[in-house]
Amino acid sequence: MNPLKKLASQTAIYGVSSVFGRFLNYLLVPLLTYTFAPAEYGVIAEFYAYMGFFAVVLMFGLETGYFRFRASGEWQSERVYSTVLSTLLVLNVGFFLLLYWQRQPLAELLHHPQHSDYILWCAAILALDSIGAIAFARLRAEERAARFATLKLLEIGVNVGLTVFFISICRQAFVHDPNSLLGALWNPELGVGYVFIANLIASGLKLLLLTPQLRIPLTSFDLELFQRVLRYSMPMVVIGFAGIINEMLDRAALKYLLPFDDATNMAQLGIYSACYKLSILMALFIQAFRYAGEPFFFNYAQRNDARQTYALVLNWFVICCTALFLLVTLYLNFFQYFVGSEYRSGLSVVPVLLLASILLGIYVNLSIWYKLTDRTLLGAGVSLIGAGITIILLLWWVPIYGYAGAAWAHLVCYGAMVMISYLLGRHYYPVPYDFKKVGGYIGLAIALLYAHHFWQEHASWSEFLTATACFSAFFIVVFIIDVRPLWQQRLRRSF
Repeated sequence: MNPLKKLASQTAIYGVSSVFGRFLNYLLVPLLTYTFAPAEYGVIAEFYAYMGFFAVVLMFGLETGYFRFRASGEWQSERVYSTVLSTLLVLNVGFFLLLYWQRQPLAELLHHPQHSDYILWCAAILALDSIGAIAFARLRAEERAARFATLKLLEIGVNVGLTVFFISICRQAFVHDPNSLLGALWNPELGVGYVFIANLIASGLKLLLLTPQLRIPLTSFDLELFQRVLRYSMPMVVIGFAGIINEMLDRAALKYLLPFDDATNMAQLGIYSACYKLSILMALFIQAFRYAGEPFFFNYAQRNDARQTYALVLNWFVICCTALFLLVTLYLNFFQYFVGSEYRSGLSVVPVLLLASILLGIYVNLSIWYKLTDRTLLGAGVSLIGAGITIILLLWWVPIYGYAGAAWAHLVCYGAMVMISYLLGRHYYPVPYDFKKVGGYIGLAIALLYAHHFWQEHASWSEFLTATACFSAFFIVVFIIDVRPLWQQRLRRSF
C-alpha cells in the first residue's frame, strides 16, 4: 500500500476512536457548563491539569522507548514489551500507595481540604491509564488499529454514559425524591467529584479488557535492556513534562496568577477551560495523527524516499489543520452554544488557541529528527526552552491580561519551538519541508478569517454566507495548488 495512504488509513481509524470518542466527551461540556458554575467547573479543569503532569512522569517515556527498541531488532518484541510493562507496573503501584498515604496533606496544599477523595480517585485513574497506555502502544505497534479503536470508544462511552447518569439522571432524581433508588446515588457534597468517579470506573473497565495484552511472562524482564530503554526514554520524560507545561500549566496555575480573589480566579479558570474545549477538534486530529504517525515514522525511516515522504506528510497535515481552524473560527457563533452562557465571555481566545495547536502539530512532525537519530537529549532541550518561555510569559502576561495572556503564551511558545526544532532538524536530519507552502496556508486561513469579520462589519451579508464563502475559497486554493497537480500526475502515469 502507498505509505501515505497507509498512514492516512491508520490515522482515520485512530481518528474515529479519538475524534468520535472524544466528541462524546466533548458533548459533556454543555452538560457540565450548563449544570455547574464556572468556579465549580474550574475544579475539574484544575485536577485534570495536575493529572496531565503526572501522566507524563508515570509513563517515564517508555512508550516511545518501546517503539524504538521493538523496531531495532536487537531484542525480541515480547522481551521489550515485558521489560517495559514490568517497570510500569512497579512504578505505578508505588505511586498510588504514596498518594494514598499523603492524600490529606496534598488536598490541603491544593486548597481542597474537604476533598482528599479527589486525590485518591485521580491517583487510581493515573495508575490504571499508565499501565493501559503501554498495552495500547503494543496494539499500535502491531497495527491492530481496529481493536485499539474499539477499546478506546468503549472506555470513553462508559465514561460519558456514567457522567450523564450521575450528573443528569441521579441528580434530577435526588431533586424530586432524595430517598428514591437513583436519588440515593447522588451526594450533593461530591458535586463535580462524580466526573472523577465515572472516569475511574471507565479506566478500570478498560484495563480489564486489555488483559490479553497484559498476559506476558514478567520473568522475561531484561536488566540490560531495561537500562538501555531507560537511558533512551528518560529524556522523553523531560520532553513530555515540558510539553505538559506548555499545554496545561496555564490551567494549573491560573488560580494562583490571576489578580482577583479566589472565587473569581476559579471562575476565570472555568471560563478559560470551557473555551479551551472549543479547540478540541484540532487537538483530536493531532492526537489521532500522533497515534498513527509515531510508529509510521519509525517503520518508514529506512526507505530511500523517507525524507520526501515526511515533507509531504507535513504539507497535508497543515492543510487539514488549517481547514479545522477555519471550520471552528468561521462558525464560532454556532460552536459557542456548546458552553453555557456564563462561559462565552472567553470566546476571543479560541482563534489564538487553535493557531497554537497548529504550531504544536507542526512541531510534532518536525520532532522526528531527534527520535530517529537518538538525540533525545537535544529534543529535551527544545522542550525545556519552550517550557521556560511558557513559564515566563504566564508569570508576565496573566496578571496583566488575564487568561488571554495564557492563550498568547501558548502561541509564542509553540512558534519558538517550531523554529528551533526546524533549525536543529536541518543540521541533524534534513527533510525538504516546503515551509513557504506551509506558511502560506496558515497565512491564507488567517486572512480569510479577517475577511469574514470585515464583511460582517462592512457588508450586509449573512454571517453564515460569508463564513461559507471563505471556507469554500480555502478549498478552491487547496485544489488548485495541491489536488489538481496530483490528478494531472496520475493521468500522465496512466498513459
